[in-house]
Amino acid sequence: MGGREQIALSRLGSSMEPPHGLRRFRFRPVHGSTKGRRASLSHSTKSRNPSPTEMSAEPWSSPKDQVAAEVAPSARTPPSQDHEQEQRPDKLCLDSFWSEVETITQGSGYADLDSTRRDSKHSEGEQEEQWLADAGLSNLISEDSEDVDKVLLLSTLTRAQAEAVQRRLDSYTLTLRKKNKPPPRDVRDIFNAPITQTLLPESQHSEDPAQHSMACVGKTSLSAAAAEQQRGAPKEEIFFTDVAYCEQAVIFLKQAKLPQNGSQRRKEDGTLPRVICPKCRLGVTRIQDLSHADMKKVRQLALIDMTALCDLLGLEVKRHKTGKRKIPESTLFGVPLSTLLENDQKTKPHTSTPLFLQAILSFLERKGVDSEGILRVPGSQARIKLLQQNLETGFYQGRFSWDDVSANDAAALLKKFIRELPTPLLTAEYLNTFSAVRDITDLKQKLHMLNLLILLLPEPNRNTLKVLLEFLSKVVSREKRNRMNLWAVATIMAPNLFLHKAVPSRLTEGAEKGQAEKAADVMRLLIKYQELLWTIPNFLMSQVRKLNENSNRRYQFYDRRFKNLLKKIHTDSKEKAGKNVLESCRTVKIQVGDLMNGTMEFQLNVGSQASDLLAQFQRQLLRSPDNGKGKMRRNGSTVHPDCALFEVGGNIGEHCLDPETHLLDLYNSNPGGEWVIKLRPRL
Repeated sequence: MGGREQIALSRLGSSMEPPHGLRRFRFRPVHGSTKGRRASLSHSTKSRNPSPTEMSAEPWSSPKDQVAAEVAPSARTPPSQDHEQEQRPDKLCLDSFWSEVETITQGSGYADLDSTRRDSKHSEGEQEEQWLADAGLSNLISEDSEDVDKVLLLSTLTRAQAEAVQRRLDSYTLTLRKKNKPPPRDVRDIFNAPITQTLLPESQHSEDPAQHSMACVGKTSLSAAAAEQQRGAPKEEIFFTDVAYCEQAVIFLKQAKLPQNGSQRRKEDGTLPRVICPKCRLGVTRIQDLSHADMKKVRQLALIDMTALCDLLGLEVKRHKTGKRKIPESTLFGVPLSTLLENDQKTKPHTSTPLFLQAILSFLERKGVDSEGILRVPGSQARIKLLQQNLETGFYQGRFSWDDVSANDAAALLKKFIRELPTPLLTAEYLNTFSAVRDITDLKQKLHMLNLLILLLPEPNRNTLKVLLEFLSKVVSREKRNRMNLWAVATIMAPNLFLHKAVPSRLTEGAEKGQAEKAADVMRLLIKYQELLWTIPNFLMSQVRKLNENSNRRYQFYDRRFKNLLKKIHTDSKEKAGKNVLESCRTVKIQVGDLMNGTMEFQLNVGSQASDLLAQFQRQLLRSPDNGKGKMRRNGSTVHPDCALFEVGGNIGEHCLDPETHLLDLYNSNPGGEWVIKLRPRL
């Protein structure tokens, strides 16, 4: 019974909102503002403790939370004084926040603030055009592209996502009319074309399963919240990723209007719950697990879903483009991340973050995490200036030594490096959206938005942010020694990430206490839930697979002879999906660098996981005297290469599989893909 329920959870979002809703796409006159209706949801649901037979769940918590759980297993003890202090930042935290803001605003580069920000604004219509390009939909406004080009990505969208695209097209059309330019072709013509109807044969049948799936999410959340309140259990949140985040918002916003649900909402008290993410039988997919081609599609779909979510929550977010700025003659500070990485990869090819950042974080982890007031206590300005000069001239020449550097001076240099980047670490395009997360009242919706924003960041920015957050998490985990809890670290670092000279900010407006708390709250969410935020939601993986399937059939549409056969081919593929279960043996390719190449056979059953296949590989091949022997340690033991199982081809480009991936489900999901054992990519 437990296995059946687990499969139901994993397939919750497999049938997404019907593409037939896209047929209602049209360019209609826009008479008023396209502002989204502001609606906030204050309730945050709790869930009962799941038993192992009900779901396979992943708790996303900081190392500090995990240690605390081992030391104090009782969850019903009265809150301690330290716990109460974590609910809200104290006066010292707030004073440190505004002191940091003052330091930043008085720093270099803010004198030409107005001209820099003026250059960063999009002209009328340019924002919608850029949005369509970033979402992979620029062909919607192009007369040269074919119908099939326009429908490929649109065919994967849910109803709320499609409506968000329609609003951007309406806004773009209105701008063209104001400029007396002919509007692009009506989208209805695209979806009424026979070629489109052939591409979407299931559209008329797919609405009910999707609605049922989303209804299950809503019912589960509300019933779980009521049960939790009755038992007085500790706060927990179930984090579903099978259904598009914008569709979940539709459900919760409708439920928020129901009067009987008002009593079930939990008032936020500032404490962060333990987040549980039910595992899909296809495993957890992290950002680094996908190929660059598939990640590009993930980013396009994430942008559409994030925009739809902003519309539903009434968040007005204006994107800014990167203004032209003179690059300083520096080698470290004020240099774009892409330039730093390009230079560093000449000496260390596989590095994903700047070598200077790695060096300073390594030093702080050795000598700074236990220092009382680290990040908050300012260093000596004279020493910091001298250190910066020495680093600029001697770091890459190997003439710089960290031996005599103060931990507080190094922490100040770290913050200076982040805030003096020529463009924000969170990017000029999405910095305001990150800041707007503080105006969302529901915790899960905040995490939804942050998850999508992390996916949208360029790879250098995302990797740099990740190593920074990992360091901040280590600082928080040593709170008893350094007196820096989560609120303290968040209030200090928030201004350095959310304030930048190139992008206007509302951070310094309004009531000081409220603004500081909201900004720090977003920062602490990034620190605490970073492992969850760096995963790809299941619904995006499903959409990417569907997009690849449509792209693989794309060539058929250019030959009229294939049109009549397409529906039969699609029906046959559905019949074959049911027969895939009968194939119990798979041939796995082995491409372990220069060590070995070949194949192996693996017997499939219902419980087979990727870890089982890798274990068989280790037993049969790596430990065999006739094959690769790995590297020998000094003590005589053998070190085998770090290998992983990859899914290649079919409806995915290349996907490094989670060890807990159920292989039979993977085969049924992508029967055309190959399984390859390769060396795990370096991070």
